[in-house]
Amino acid sequence: MDVTIHWTFLPHHDPDASLAFYRDTLGFEVRNDVGYDGMRWLTVGPAGQPGTSVVLEPAGAAPGITDDERRTIAEMMAKGAYARLTLAAADLDGVFARLRAGGAEVVQEPTEQPYGIRDCAFRDPAGNLIRINELR
Repeated sequence: MDVTIHWTFLPHHDPDASLAFYRDTLGFEVRNDVGYDGMRWLTVGPAGQPGTSVVLEPAGAAPGITDDERRTIAEMMAKGAYARLTLAAADLDGVFARLRAGGAEVVQEPTEQPYGIRDCAFRDPAGNLIRINELR
């Protein structure tokens, strides 16, 4: 089988702040920016990897979500406990320095983990946890 990751979704509550983080701070390309019914979806992805994208979608925009569920989602996002994404980079220290300089919220500085990886962690403007593993 030849299966790849094409899209993954992360919620946002401020599309402009999310765009600034993923494009300007993280360095992702903007692939799509779509507005519909007063909401905005952004598709971003790493340069040179056109087949892999992150869709930043309005939190709780899925059909069938109740108002109570939207409130729960908002509460979990505020705690940073709703969604996460793990990325990888050969130059973890360089990426960490760029994100810190760009004002990203640092959760964990580059650390050698007891389970065999070295990584760091940030939160995006919506509170999503972004971990970055060092490629070895």
